[in-house]
Amino acid sequence: MHAFLVTLLVIVCIGLIVVVLLQSGKSAGLSGAISGGAEQLFGKQKARGIDAVLHRMTVVLSILFFILTIAVTYFQL
Repeated sequence: MHAFLVTLLVIVCIGLIVVVLLQSGKSAGLSGAISGGAEQLFGKQKARGIDAVLHRMTVVLSILFFILTIAVTYFQL
């Protein structure tokens, strides 16, 4: 049981790292500061769906990470 949980924890950790690295930052550098309101209204519509999916995946994977970490600690004792 312990080996299965550790393996699952490693897979969730790698998935969490990948999902976090795929997300775009809130301030996209200088282009975010210079761009006008038109880009905010029209340019971000396609990316908003991808960012929302990545955000949901981050939340789910982080909850799984904490649950699996507690479970591994419990079964290790």
